Amino acid sequence: MNAASSPATSAGSNRWLFSPGLDLAVFALPAAVALAVVALAPSLELPAETPDAAWIALVLIVDVAHVWSTAFVTYLDPAELRRRPTLYAVVPLAGWAAGVALYTAGGAAWFWRALAYLAVFHFVRQQYGWVALYRARAGERDRAGALIDGATIYAATLYPLIWWHAAPARAFAWFRPGDFAAGTPAAVATVAGMLYVVILAVYVARAAVQARRRPVPWGKHLVVATTAACWYTGIVATDGDLTFTVTNVLIHGVPYAALVFVYGRAIAAADPVTAAGPGARLLARGALVFVATLWLVAYLEELLWDRAVWHDRPHLFGGDLGLDGAHLFLVPLLAVPQLTHYVLDGFLWRRGQNPRLALWFRGPTR
Repeated sequence: MNAASSPATSAGSNRWLFSPGLDLAVFALPAAVALAVVALAPSLELPAETPDAAWIALVLIVDVAHVWSTAFVTYLDPAELRRRPTLYAVVPLAGWAAGVALYTAGGAAWFWRALAYLAVFHFVRQQYGWVALYRARAGERDRAGALIDGATIYAATLYPLIWWHAAPARAFAWFRPGDFAAGTPAAVATVAGMLYVVILAVYVARAAVQARRRPVPWGKHLVVATTAACWYTGIVATDGDLTFTVTNVLIHGVPYAALVFVYGRAIAAADPVTAAGPGARLLARGALVFVATLWLVAYLEELLWDRAVWHDRPHLFGGDLGLDGAHLFLVPLLAVPQLTHYVLDGFLWRRGQNPRLALWFRGPTR
Protein backbone atom coordinates (compact mmCIF):
# COMPACT_ATOMS: atom_id res chain seq x y z
CA MET A 1 0.00 0.00 0.00
CA ASN A 2 1.50 3.29 -1.01
CA ALA A 3 1.14 6.49 0.93
CA ALA A 4 -2.42 7.77 0.98
CA SER A 5 -3.35 11.43 1.41
CA SER A 6 -7.00 11.03 2.21
CA PRO A 7 -9.41 13.70 3.38
CA ALA A 8 -9.29 14.28 7.09
CA THR A 9 -11.99 15.04 9.58
CA SER A 10 -11.57 17.47 12.48
CA ALA A 11 -8.04 17.53 13.80
CA GLY A 12 -7.37 15.04 16.55
CA SER A 13 -10.91 13.63 16.52
CA ASN A 14 -10.03 10.30 14.96
CA ARG A 15 -7.12 8.45 16.49
CA TRP A 16 -8.02 5.07 15.02
CA LEU A 17 -8.12 3.95 11.41
CA PHE A 18 -11.07 1.58 11.73
CA SER A 19 -12.09 1.47 15.42
CA PRO A 20 -10.15 0.81 18.63
CA GLY A 21 -11.09 -2.86 18.72
CA LEU A 22 -10.46 -3.59 15.05
CA ASP A 23 -7.21 -1.62 14.97
CA LEU A 24 -5.88 -3.59 17.91
CA ALA A 25 -7.05 -6.84 16.31
CA VAL A 26 -5.36 -6.27 12.95
CA PHE A 27 -2.26 -4.31 13.98
CA ALA A 28 -1.40 -5.24 17.57
CA LEU A 29 -2.50 -8.87 17.67
CA PRO A 30 -0.55 -10.10 14.60
CA ALA A 31 2.59 -8.37 15.88
CA ALA A 32 2.10 -9.84 19.34
CA VAL A 33 1.67 -13.33 17.89
CA ALA A 34 4.76 -12.93 15.70
CA LEU A 35 6.95 -11.70 18.54
CA ALA A 36 5.62 -14.40 20.86
CA VAL A 37 6.58 -17.08 18.36
CA VAL A 38 10.08 -15.63 18.18
CA ALA A 39 10.37 -15.45 21.98
CA LEU A 40 9.07 -18.99 22.52
CA ALA A 41 10.92 -20.63 19.62
CA PRO A 42 13.97 -21.73 21.68
CA SER A 43 12.02 -23.17 24.60
CA LEU A 44 9.52 -24.89 22.30
CA GLU A 45 12.41 -26.14 20.15
CA LEU A 46 10.75 -24.83 17.01
CA PRO A 47 12.72 -25.55 13.83
CA ALA A 48 14.62 -22.77 12.08
CA GLU A 49 12.98 -23.76 8.79
CA THR A 50 9.27 -23.06 8.41
CA PRO A 51 7.38 -26.36 8.90
CA ASP A 52 4.35 -27.22 6.79
CA ALA A 53 1.81 -26.19 9.43
CA ALA A 54 3.39 -22.76 9.82
CA TRP A 55 3.80 -22.42 6.04
CA ILE A 56 0.09 -23.07 5.56
CA ALA A 57 -0.89 -20.60 8.29
CA LEU A 58 1.52 -17.84 7.29
CA VAL A 59 2.29 -18.09 3.59
CA LEU A 60 -0.84 -19.72 2.19
CA ILE A 61 -3.56 -18.35 4.48
CA VAL A 62 -2.11 -14.87 5.03
CA ASP A 63 0.49 -13.89 2.44
CA VAL A 64 -0.85 -15.44 -0.74
CA ALA A 65 -4.48 -14.88 0.27
CA HIS A 66 -4.12 -11.17 0.97
CA VAL A 67 -2.75 -10.62 -2.55
CA TRP A 68 -6.04 -11.77 -4.00
CA SER A 69 -8.08 -9.45 -1.76
CA THR A 70 -7.20 -6.55 -4.08
CA ALA A 71 -9.39 -8.15 -6.75
CA PHE A 72 -12.51 -7.57 -4.63
CA VAL A 73 -12.24 -3.80 -5.07
CA THR A 74 -10.79 -3.77 -8.58
CA TYR A 75 -11.51 -6.61 -11.01
CA LEU A 76 -14.68 -7.69 -9.18
CA ASP A 77 -16.04 -4.13 -8.98
CA PRO A 78 -17.74 -3.08 -12.27
CA ALA A 79 -17.73 0.62 -11.35
CA GLU A 80 -13.99 0.56 -10.65
CA LEU A 81 -13.28 -1.35 -13.85
CA ARG A 82 -15.17 1.23 -15.90
CA ARG A 83 -13.33 4.05 -14.17
CA ARG A 84 -9.85 2.84 -15.21
CA PRO A 85 -10.21 0.09 -17.82
CA THR A 86 -6.81 0.69 -19.42
CA LEU A 87 -4.94 0.42 -16.12
CA TYR A 88 -6.60 -2.85 -15.16
CA ALA A 89 -6.02 -4.36 -18.58
CA VAL A 90 -2.43 -3.21 -19.06
CA VAL A 91 -0.93 -3.98 -15.63
CA PRO A 92 -1.23 -7.80 -15.73
CA LEU A 93 -0.32 -8.02 -19.42
CA ALA A 94 2.68 -5.72 -19.05
CA GLY A 95 3.72 -7.55 -15.89
CA TRP A 96 3.71 -10.89 -17.66
CA ALA A 97 5.59 -9.48 -20.66
CA ALA A 98 8.21 -7.85 -18.41
CA GLY A 99 8.61 -11.11 -16.52
CA VAL A 100 9.18 -13.08 -19.71
CA ALA A 101 11.72 -10.46 -20.87
CA LEU A 102 13.63 -10.67 -17.57
CA TYR A 103 13.54 -14.46 -17.63
CA THR A 104 14.80 -14.46 -21.22
CA ALA A 105 17.61 -12.01 -20.53
CA GLY A 106 18.91 -13.35 -17.22
CA GLY A 107 17.09 -16.53 -16.40
CA ALA A 108 15.40 -17.25 -13.08
CA ALA A 109 18.03 -15.28 -11.13
CA TRP A 110 17.20 -11.96 -12.79
CA PHE A 111 13.47 -12.58 -12.58
CA TRP A 112 13.42 -13.38 -8.87
CA ARG A 113 15.80 -10.56 -7.97
CA ALA A 114 13.61 -8.01 -9.73
CA LEU A 115 10.45 -9.41 -8.14
CA ALA A 116 12.10 -9.48 -4.70
CA TYR A 117 13.06 -5.81 -4.85
CA LEU A 118 9.61 -4.86 -6.10
CA ALA A 119 8.12 -6.81 -3.19
CA VAL A 120 10.45 -5.07 -0.73
CA PHE A 121 9.38 -1.69 -2.10
CA HIS A 122 5.76 -2.72 -1.70
CA PHE A 123 6.24 -3.93 1.89
CA VAL A 124 8.06 -0.77 2.93
CA ARG A 125 5.56 1.54 1.28
CA GLN A 126 2.65 -0.28 2.88
CA GLN A 127 3.97 0.53 6.35
CA TYR A 128 4.45 4.15 5.27
CA GLY A 129 0.93 4.10 3.88
CA TRP A 130 -0.56 3.07 7.22
CA VAL A 131 1.10 6.04 8.90
CA ALA A 132 -0.16 8.36 6.16
CA LEU A 133 -3.70 7.03 6.60
CA TYR A 134 -3.52 7.55 10.35
CA ARG A 135 -2.26 11.10 9.89
CA ALA A 136 -5.14 11.81 7.52
CA ARG A 137 -7.67 10.34 9.95
CA ALA A 138 -6.36 12.50 12.80
CA GLY A 139 -6.14 15.66 10.71
CA GLU A 140 -2.37 15.94 11.12
CA ARG A 141 -1.18 18.35 8.46
CA ASP A 142 2.06 19.78 9.86
CA ARG A 143 5.09 19.35 7.62
CA ALA A 144 7.50 18.68 10.46
CA GLY A 145 5.30 15.86 11.73
CA ALA A 146 5.00 14.38 8.24
CA LEU A 147 8.78 14.49 7.84
CA ILE A 148 9.45 12.85 11.22
CA ASP A 149 6.74 10.21 10.80
CA GLY A 150 7.92 9.34 7.31
CA ALA A 151 11.58 9.23 8.31
CA THR A 152 10.73 6.98 11.26
CA ILE A 153 8.82 4.39 9.29
CA TYR A 154 11.50 4.36 6.60
CA ALA A 155 14.21 3.98 9.23
CA ALA A 156 12.29 1.13 10.86
CA THR A 157 12.12 -0.76 7.57
CA LEU A 158 15.19 0.30 5.60
CA TYR A 159 17.82 -0.09 8.31
CA PRO A 160 17.14 -3.85 8.73
CA LEU A 161 17.25 -4.22 4.94
CA ILE A 162 20.56 -2.34 4.68
CA TRP A 163 21.98 -4.45 7.51
CA TRP A 164 20.78 -7.58 5.69
CA HIS A 165 22.61 -6.52 2.52
CA ALA A 166 25.80 -5.96 4.51
CA ALA A 167 25.55 -9.02 6.77
CA PRO A 168 27.00 -12.45 6.11
CA ALA A 169 24.67 -14.94 4.44
CA ARG A 170 21.41 -15.32 6.30
CA ALA A 171 19.46 -18.54 6.86
CA PHE A 172 16.43 -17.06 5.07
CA ALA A 173 15.64 -15.24 1.84
CA TRP A 174 12.86 -13.01 0.61
CA PHE A 175 11.81 -15.41 -2.14
CA ARG A 176 14.79 -17.64 -2.83
CA PRO A 177 18.51 -17.69 -1.97
CA GLY A 178 20.51 -15.05 -3.82
CA ASP A 179 17.60 -12.78 -4.68
CA PHE A 180 19.28 -9.83 -2.91
CA ALA A 181 22.52 -8.31 -4.16
CA ALA A 182 25.10 -8.84 -1.41
CA GLY A 183 28.24 -6.85 -0.70
CA THR A 184 27.03 -3.61 0.88
CA PRO A 185 29.97 -2.24 2.94
CA ALA A 186 29.62 -2.75 6.68
CA ALA A 187 30.30 0.96 7.21
CA VAL A 188 27.08 1.78 5.36
CA ALA A 189 25.10 -0.41 7.74
CA THR A 190 26.86 1.18 10.72
CA VAL A 191 25.91 4.70 9.61
CA ALA A 192 22.38 3.54 8.85
CA GLY A 193 22.18 2.07 12.34
CA MET A 194 23.19 5.37 13.92
CA LEU A 195 20.58 7.24 11.92
CA TYR A 196 18.03 4.58 12.86
CA VAL A 197 18.59 5.16 16.58
CA VAL A 198 18.53 8.95 16.23
CA ILE A 199 15.36 9.03 14.13
CA LEU A 200 13.46 6.67 16.43
CA ALA A 201 14.57 8.74 19.44
CA VAL A 202 13.31 11.93 17.79
CA TYR A 203 9.96 10.27 17.08
CA VAL A 204 9.59 9.14 20.70
CA ALA A 205 10.60 12.54 22.07
CA ARG A 206 8.15 14.35 19.82
CA ALA A 207 5.37 11.93 20.75
CA ALA A 208 6.05 12.50 24.46
CA VAL A 209 5.88 16.28 24.04
CA GLN A 210 2.70 16.12 21.96
CA ALA A 211 1.00 13.77 24.41
CA ARG A 212 0.79 16.71 26.84
CA ARG A 213 -0.93 18.95 24.30
CA ARG A 214 -3.32 16.87 22.23
CA PRO A 215 -5.04 13.47 22.07
CA VAL A 216 -2.53 10.67 21.64
CA PRO A 217 -2.65 8.99 18.18
CA TRP A 218 -2.35 5.51 19.63
CA GLY A 219 -3.03 3.77 16.33
CA LYS A 220 -0.20 5.53 14.52
CA HIS A 221 2.20 4.85 17.39
CA LEU A 222 1.11 1.22 17.32
CA VAL A 223 1.98 0.86 13.63
CA VAL A 224 5.37 2.52 14.11
CA ALA A 225 6.22 0.41 17.17
CA THR A 226 5.13 -2.92 15.68
CA THR A 227 6.90 -2.18 12.40
CA ALA A 228 10.17 -1.38 14.17
CA ALA A 229 9.91 -4.38 16.49
CA CYS A 230 9.00 -6.95 13.84
CA TRP A 231 11.39 -5.84 11.11
CA TYR A 232 14.35 -5.63 13.50
CA THR A 233 13.52 -8.91 15.21
CA GLY A 234 12.89 -10.90 12.05
CA ILE A 235 15.89 -9.66 10.06
CA VAL A 236 18.59 -8.47 12.48
CA ALA A 237 18.01 -10.07 15.88
CA THR A 238 17.25 -13.61 14.68
CA ASP A 239 18.43 -15.80 11.83
CA GLY A 240 15.77 -18.31 10.90
CA ASP A 241 13.29 -18.79 8.11
CA LEU A 242 10.40 -19.27 10.53
CA THR A 243 11.15 -16.16 12.60
CA PHE A 244 11.61 -14.06 9.46
CA THR A 245 8.40 -15.35 7.91
CA VAL A 246 6.21 -14.86 10.95
CA THR A 247 7.45 -11.31 11.63
CA ASN A 248 7.30 -10.37 7.95
CA VAL A 249 3.96 -11.81 6.89
CA LEU A 250 1.48 -11.26 9.72
CA ILE A 251 1.81 -7.48 10.09
CA HIS A 252 1.63 -7.11 6.32
CA GLY A 253 -1.19 -9.38 5.21
CA VAL A 254 -3.71 -9.23 8.06
CA PRO A 255 -4.19 -5.43 8.15
CA TYR A 256 -4.37 -5.25 4.36
CA ALA A 257 -7.16 -7.80 4.14
CA ALA A 258 -9.05 -5.89 6.84
CA LEU A 259 -8.61 -2.65 4.90
CA VAL A 260 -10.03 -4.19 1.72
CA PHE A 261 -12.99 -5.63 3.62
CA VAL A 262 -13.88 -2.32 5.33
CA TYR A 263 -13.23 -0.16 2.30
CA GLY A 264 -15.05 -2.51 -0.08
CA ARG A 265 -18.19 -2.57 2.03
CA ALA A 266 -18.09 1.24 2.43
CA ILE A 267 -17.94 1.99 -1.28
CA ALA A 268 -20.59 -0.65 -2.01
CA ALA A 269 -22.93 1.06 0.45
CA ALA A 270 -22.47 4.35 -1.40
CA ASP A 271 -22.50 3.10 -5.02
CA PRO A 272 -25.27 0.84 -6.39
CA VAL A 273 -23.13 -0.18 -9.38
CA THR A 274 -20.38 -1.41 -7.08
CA ALA A 275 -22.94 -3.05 -4.80
CA ALA A 276 -24.21 -5.10 -7.73
CA GLY A 277 -20.77 -6.45 -8.55
CA PRO A 278 -19.50 -9.90 -7.54
CA GLY A 279 -16.89 -8.46 -5.15
CA ALA A 280 -19.43 -6.45 -3.18
CA ARG A 281 -21.88 -9.35 -3.08
CA LEU A 282 -19.22 -11.60 -1.56
CA LEU A 283 -18.21 -8.92 0.94
CA ALA A 284 -21.85 -8.45 1.92
CA ARG A 285 -21.93 -12.07 3.09
CA GLY A 286 -19.48 -11.26 5.84
CA ALA A 287 -15.88 -11.71 6.84
CA LEU A 288 -16.03 -15.52 6.92
CA VAL A 289 -17.08 -15.78 3.27
CA PHE A 290 -14.46 -13.18 2.34
CA VAL A 291 -11.55 -15.01 3.97
CA ALA A 292 -12.79 -18.44 2.86
CA THR A 293 -12.84 -17.23 -0.74
CA LEU A 294 -9.31 -15.88 -0.39
CA TRP A 295 -8.09 -19.15 1.12
CA LEU A 296 -9.61 -21.20 -1.71
CA VAL A 297 -8.03 -19.07 -4.43
CA ALA A 298 -4.71 -19.00 -2.57
CA TYR A 299 -4.71 -22.79 -2.36
CA LEU A 300 -5.37 -23.11 -6.08
CA GLU A 301 -2.55 -20.68 -6.88
CA GLU A 302 -0.06 -22.52 -4.66
CA LEU A 303 -1.19 -25.84 -6.14
CA LEU A 304 -0.16 -24.58 -9.58
CA TRP A 305 3.14 -23.19 -8.27
CA ASP A 306 4.06 -26.41 -6.51
CA ARG A 307 3.00 -28.86 -9.20
CA ALA A 308 4.44 -26.81 -12.08
CA VAL A 309 7.51 -25.10 -10.56
CA TRP A 310 8.60 -25.85 -6.99
CA HIS A 311 7.73 -29.53 -6.41
CA ASP A 312 8.27 -28.95 -2.66
CA ARG A 313 5.00 -30.24 -1.18
CA PRO A 314 3.51 -33.07 -3.26
CA HIS A 315 1.87 -34.34 -0.07
CA LEU A 316 -0.24 -31.14 -0.03
CA PHE A 317 -0.74 -30.43 -3.72
CA GLY A 318 -0.09 -33.58 -5.73
CA GLY A 319 2.51 -34.64 -8.25
CA ASP A 320 4.58 -32.90 -10.89
CA LEU A 321 2.69 -31.59 -13.94
CA GLY A 322 5.77 -32.00 -16.11
CA LEU A 323 5.93 -28.35 -17.23
CA ASP A 324 9.55 -27.58 -16.38
CA GLY A 325 10.28 -26.77 -20.00
CA ALA A 326 7.65 -24.03 -19.99
CA HIS A 327 9.05 -22.01 -17.06
CA LEU A 328 10.06 -19.11 -19.31
CA PHE A 329 6.39 -18.30 -19.85
CA LEU A 330 4.78 -20.09 -16.91
CA VAL A 331 6.71 -18.58 -13.98
CA PRO A 332 6.00 -14.95 -15.01
CA LEU A 333 2.37 -15.94 -15.61
CA LEU A 334 2.00 -17.42 -12.12
CA ALA A 335 3.62 -14.29 -10.67
CA VAL A 336 1.09 -11.98 -12.34
CA PRO A 337 -1.33 -11.89 -9.36
CA GLN A 338 1.30 -10.66 -6.89
CA LEU A 339 2.89 -8.31 -9.42
CA THR A 340 -0.54 -6.84 -10.20
CA HIS A 341 -1.21 -6.46 -6.48
CA TYR A 342 2.08 -4.59 -6.01
CA VAL A 343 1.42 -2.17 -8.87
CA LEU A 344 -2.29 -1.52 -8.30
CA ASP A 345 -1.57 -0.83 -4.66
CA GLY A 346 0.17 2.35 -5.75
CA PHE A 347 -3.04 3.60 -7.35
CA LEU A 348 -5.75 2.23 -5.10
CA TRP A 349 -4.79 3.86 -1.79
CA ARG A 350 -3.86 7.36 -2.92
CA ARG A 351 -6.49 10.08 -2.92
CA GLY A 352 -5.06 11.62 -6.09
CA GLN A 353 -5.47 8.28 -7.86
CA ASN A 354 -8.63 7.06 -6.13
CA PRO A 355 -11.24 9.69 -5.16
CA ARG A 356 -13.46 6.87 -3.88
CA LEU A 357 -11.34 6.77 -0.73
CA ALA A 358 -13.49 9.66 0.45
CA LEU A 359 -16.53 7.35 0.62
CA TRP A 360 -14.77 5.37 3.32
CA PHE A 361 -13.03 8.27 5.06
CA ARG A 362 -16.19 10.33 5.27
CA GLY A 363 -17.41 8.65 8.44
CA PRO A 364 -15.65 9.32 11.76
CA THR A 365 -14.08 6.68 13.97
CA ARG A 366 -14.09 6.64 17.75
